[in-house]
Amino acid sequence: MLKRKKVSRLIVAVVSGIVSLISSGKIHAQQLIKNKETIAFLGNSITQFAGPPAGYITLVANGLESRGIKVKTINAGVSGNVSTQMLDREDADVISKKPDWMTLSCGVNDVWHGAKGVPLEQYKINIAKIVDKAQAAGIKVIILTATMITEDQSAEFNQKLVAYNDFLRQLAKEKNCLLADLNADMQAEIAQANAPKGVNVLTNDGVHMNALGYQMMAIGILKTQGFTPTEIAALKEKWMDYQTEVDPKYKLSAHQFQKLLQVAKSQGMSVNDLLSKEIGKIIDGYVK
Repeated sequence: MLKRKKVSRLIVAVVSGIVSLISSGKIHAQQLIKNKETIAFLGNSITQFAGPPAGYITLVANGLESRGIKVKTINAGVSGNVSTQMLDREDADVISKKPDWMTLSCGVNDVWHGAKGVPLEQYKINIAKIVDKAQAAGIKVIILTATMITEDQSAEFNQKLVAYNDFLRQLAKEKNCLLADLNADMQAEIAQANAPKGVNVLTNDGVHMNALGYQMMAIGILKTQGFTPTEIAALKEKWMDYQTEVDPKYKLSAHQFQKLLQVAKSQGMSVNDLLSKEIGKIIDGYVK
């Protein structure tokens, strides 16, 4: 009888500990996207232009399909949006469409737009309300930390963004949301690339993603679903042949872009500048 009481107390203690950990955000109850579910992607221009052929929305859906999970996606990105505007349109653009999931990408414009942006304390209120409204509607939320503003972490805007992302990380724990720490992933990839200053690795202009940047974002989200390094490597190999725009003038595969990036790095210039230079040579050749 005494042993049974000890076992019972032990079970209660273990269960209480697990519940406490989940509540604190140190571990999550299993949250996986299922077949035939719908994902809404709420964000700004980085999201608006993230559809076909190789934006992060398309790549997330493709990655899930590699596991036999087919999902419907809703692109709820609007160029130029800050947190206040996303909160204002959340009902119409997300909740009314009754998705199962919502990813939230917000913070770049709140900082980048300066006086027209959103101060940190108001941003905190806005983001918490966005998450609360989604969860009240039964929508599971994946919070994405805001990506960089220029590919130089020491730059003023990126330093200001630190507090915004720290808040997002804390909120994800408090609200038991999954977190894709894209800012940390982006910094790590840029550091690994070791490109000369001023040469963009993951963006066209320091903010808006190129082919490799969208891959980085998609992988960050898929990692919240437990994708392994082996699965991710296989996806990246496939995605390298997907075409996307380097900027509105040039459409290349990620594989072609990566080759150009290596040449551009060796010459200390951006991919766009390299392309303009080489195209100029071709035009001069024809003119002569």
